[in-house]
Amino acid sequence: MTDTADTAAPFRSAFLQAMVSRGHVYQITDQSGLDAYAGAGIAVGYIGFDCTAPSLHVGSLVQIMNLRRLQAAGGKPIVLMGGGTTKVGDPTDKEKSRPILSEVEIAANMASIKRNFEPFLKFGNGPTDAVMIDNAEWLERINYIEFLRDYGRHFTINTMIKQETVARRLRNEEPYTFLEFNYMLLQAYDFQELSRRHDCRLQMGGSDQWGNIVNGIELTRRIVGKQAYGLTTPLITTASGGKMGKTAEGAVWLNPDMRSPYDYWQFWRNTEDADVGRFLRLFTDLPLEQIEELEKAGGAEINDSKKRLADVATAMLHGEEASRRARGAAEAVFSGATDAGMPTFEVTRLKLAAGYLMVEALVDAALAESRSEAKRAIKANSVKLNGEAVSDEAATIREEALDGEGSARLSVGKKRHARLKAV
Repeated sequence: MTDTADTAAPFRSAFLQAMVSRGHVYQITDQSGLDAYAGAGIAVGYIGFDCTAPSLHVGSLVQIMNLRRLQAAGGKPIVLMGGGTTKVGDPTDKEKSRPILSEVEIAANMASIKRNFEPFLKFGNGPTDAVMIDNAEWLERINYIEFLRDYGRHFTINTMIKQETVARRLRNEEPYTFLEFNYMLLQAYDFQELSRRHDCRLQMGGSDQWGNIVNGIELTRRIVGKQAYGLTTPLITTASGGKMGKTAEGAVWLNPDMRSPYDYWQFWRNTEDADVGRFLRLFTDLPLEQIEELEKAGGAEINDSKKRLADVATAMLHGEEASRRARGAAEAVFSGATDAGMPTFEVTRLKLAAGYLMVEALVDAALAESRSEAKRAIKANSVKLNGEAVSDEAATIREEALDGEGSARLSVGKKRHARLKAV
């Protein structure tokens, strides 16, 4: 099987041409085979998403864009929700076991996550319309003894412990539970079930999923008798080496109630200079010729390219109007002209009269994910109330801080703001 993809290869399919030209490809199991499959008709491909939180974050966006590229090229995307596998927890690229979620938590997360895909994919009953499937459909019906007999014999412990995640945990003498060890079997089983039920021949994922994808291809060949393919994307890091989507304020969530369009726009606006062209290719549909012009910008002009990236990326997720409002609010706040459009949260006057803790306010305003994070921001002299620095971790907000409209402005750093509105 092919390992690192030859991105200079003259691919014929519109799908691989787009994927390669925009920087989505790291590994392909069979380059010529996948190219022929993608160019011969409606290619069916899937990516799995476990339901470990109420929203996906920007780190998952490249995978959503993979499905978007497939659909744009005339293929059929399958969004596989991990209602079954979330009960086990994917150990891939993790240094420790994930917490076990209840069925109620998993169901709630799944319902919430579904919203993340709707702006990017066209769902429906047409031949190239995306479909969303829950792997609990088949995983919850598995008879364990039958599963071991029919599928366990196709996996060797010798191969499984060579996978990097397993090898690293064992090397560092960290626990790797039998529950987690089964995850790679379940993921392979997912692939062959999708192949059997929906004639799915392609699985995509991050580079850390390579071993799991190869297992699924082999199982599909042996059990279903179909040729299947795998494609992985490179680990998306920033030019300075940071992990994509990780900020000092926490994860960049896709759900607007967890990360406002304003803050989402600001995230893209703050892209490092060296990443602008790459992120425009990966996370927008702008024509490559236009992107090449935008990435030529130097000096102060690079900021215009960053704003273009922020405008388009925000519009894709939240809509054109939300993107315009976010940009207008960001520019108004930067100029000091107004707080209009800034993320707003409401607080009762009764709470203010009692002394509303600043650390609590920062969490309520989504400027910090926890009180401990809020305290660290205060200690780092990053927090301001109405433009005045806050240095006391026990500081409170009272009615005296309100302006004539019953509002106050909270800030963390120079670019993250929220408006407190008394009710």
